[in-house]
Amino acid sequence: MIDYSPLFDQLRDSPLAHWLDPLPAALRQRLAIAERHGDLPRWQACLADLPALHTTADLSEGVRIGSPADLDKTGHEQLEQALRGLHPWRKGPFELFGVHIDTEWRSDWKWQRVAPHLDLRGRRVLDVGCGNGYYMWRMWAAGASLVIGVDPNLLFLTQFEAVRTYLPDAPVWQLPFTLEDLPEPTEGFDTVFSMGVLYHRRSPIDHLLQLRACLRPGGELVMETLVIEGDETACLVPEDRYAQMRNVWFLPSVKMLELFLRRAGFSEVRCVDLSRTSTDEQRSTEWMRFQSLPDFLDPADPTRTCEGYPAPLRATLVATR
Repeated sequence: MIDYSPLFDQLRDSPLAHWLDPLPAALRQRLAIAERHGDLPRWQACLADLPALHTTADLSEGVRIGSPADLDKTGHEQLEQALRGLHPWRKGPFELFGVHIDTEWRSDWKWQRVAPHLDLRGRRVLDVGCGNGYYMWRMWAAGASLVIGVDPNLLFLTQFEAVRTYLPDAPVWQLPFTLEDLPEPTEGFDTVFSMGVLYHRRSPIDHLLQLRACLRPGGELVMETLVIEGDETACLVPEDRYAQMRNVWFLPSVKMLELFLRRAGFSEVRCVDLSRTSTDEQRSTEWMRFQSLPDFLDPADPTRTCEGYPAPLRATLVATR
């Protein structure tokens, strides 16, 4: 069971103090349900097998914790085996005591594209759909005073806790909820991230309104999502799958997304990055052995998905409440 009491202490004198009533009970209920997950005992055993170490971390250029010299050969093998037991690793990479977790996504590349446009110093940050928390560590390293991520996936939560084992005092927390399940975070955050989430939502405007409600007036939204080329009238609604994903509902153009953000009550809307996803940035590895982007593109025309749609193009927009 995860001890969230330090988080509750951090919330006590913050604009999120009202969470102290509903959040503990909601977490107990969610974690009690989680204990029924068939893979959870195996994942928890991997956590228990992590070597107990006190060490330093360098998060300036990535998530690098400890040195290979901190472990003997047996300890190194024990650590790698425990971490491999948490396969598949989607977001990263991570470097733990010389064990390089080569994740499916080169998330550090996306962070390098986005980070120059942000100032997170002293900010309370919410990361919606945070996955295993890779970006949250980068947000904290960029100066955030508190980072809270939400994602209902229990494997991702376990991967986050594996990394947090070696950063126990960091004000970085992952909650096993969707945004909709989260207690109302009325205007409690300075910055809200939604990266890789919008196209999974049946109602994109409703998602933007929910994100806006999490921000204080003057707070900043960082929105990253799949888009298509075109003017403010262009969008793609896949018939069935997009790049083999069933739960892709809506891919707007950048111009349409900018319009959506303004209609949802945001101002100073600007696109800070537009990048095609390459097969070097998303691919299968030893740490994620399932199919990945190279398998989802048309082998005769990599500018199209295997369904015939335009290949993934991702935009990052920043906007102010």
